Amino acid sequence: MARRFLKSLIAATSVVALAGAGFVGWRLYDRDRGISAPDVPHTPELIARGDYLVKAADCAACHDTPGGKPFAGGRAFTLPFGTIYSTNITADRETGIGTWSDDDFVRALHKGVAKDGSHLYPAFPYSSYTGLSRDDIVAMKAFLFSLPSARAPATPNTLAFPFNQRWTLAFWNLAFLDQKRFRPEPKASAVENRGEYLATALGHCGECHTPRNVGFAMAMSKHFGGAMLEGWHAYNITTDKGYGIGDWSDDQLTAYLSTGHAPGRGSAAGPMAEVIANSLQYLPREDIAALVAYLRKVEPRTGKPGTEVNPAPGTMTSSVAWKPGSVDTGNQAGQRIFEGACASCHQWNGGGRQTHYASLAGSQAVNDPAGTNLVRVMLEGADLKTSKGRGFMPSFADSYSDAELASVANYVIGHFGGKPGQVTATAVRERRTPH
Repeated sequence: MARRFLKSLIAATSVVALAGAGFVGWRLYDRDRGISAPDVPHTPELIARGDYLVKAADCAACHDTPGGKPFAGGRAFTLPFGTIYSTNITADRETGIGTWSDDDFVRALHKGVAKDGSHLYPAFPYSSYTGLSRDDIVAMKAFLFSLPSARAPATPNTLAFPFNQRWTLAFWNLAFLDQKRFRPEPKASAVENRGEYLATALGHCGECHTPRNVGFAMAMSKHFGGAMLEGWHAYNITTDKGYGIGDWSDDQLTAYLSTGHAPGRGSAAGPMAEVIANSLQYLPREDIAALVAYLRKVEPRTGKPGTEVNPAPGTMTSSVAWKPGSVDTGNQAGQRIFEGACASCHQWNGGGRQTHYASLAGSQAVNDPAGTNLVRVMLEGADLKTSKGRGFMPSFADSYSDAELASVANYVIGHFGGKPGQVTATAVRERRTPH
């Protein structure tokens, strides 16, 4: 009984964090000075460096809320056993981290322990940040302290007992936290090492794209193999050619990471669109190149049979509508909805008309028979803004019934993915969110 309790407690107190990516590339490893160094002066150079690192790490994804002040926290993370809220990381001395020393901040990112000694929930991705160099962490703190402070008292978490007992996280750390600073791989190039630091420590890509083990820590034997995140599928980003990104060109990967769209591979949506907008679009060319170089080395992982991506199925290669004999024969209801509400933007050949962000060709979303992300986009819409353009799609949640949305989802999967869709009205209803 005690063993089952501890196992459940460990599993429940870990939460998947939002992904981001990026690295400015100044220092790749720590000096291992430990948590015993004096605070460093906040020079303009250090603050500028920290500005970049905070963007690259996508801190805003969790610590910003719509209409709130930057980094003042308050974002809700709803869990099966309650809700936790992100905290204020501005320099406010009463409600933020204004009294924290460099050592305090480093300890939080390396060990998941706050200034007062309390344990932080792993929704804060310290299991990845533990690989960051002290120099980079101190620079991030310098930037945060350069911003206007915001008085924003923490919203109380509403976790049920025993999950509200922070001390139990010491056991989770003992089991799953590998406190090691990043070390360059001697056999890898400098660019590849830079990309690995970018993807695994600063960008913490694995927090979203890696499945979880029994304790809800990252299952490193399936690193980057794809996982579910807040009802979205964070796709396989390994070098597997059918399930991952192994068949993408360097230009496609570069375009996707920089702009959120890859020609012939679709566009980002959901949490990944946030990562592009808040973080990846700010990376310079050399950092994107480093990330691509590292991803080219990631061991391939297979996926669920039937979800392989076909970038140009025969059902889509013609620029005309569905015809008898295609994989989705008989789905006339879905075809009619697509023809009336979707084809003008997406086109029958998946090329996208008004904007390339509307292209569907090669998208992982339309190659998933379950339609996980496809349904979420239809229900919630999409809005990706970058300096290179904007992709927008309205929500259709109020325009069509669950059965109608399931029908059009299955038509899209059949026409653009070349496989039979398995979306049901019940699945659509379960994925609806308040709107």
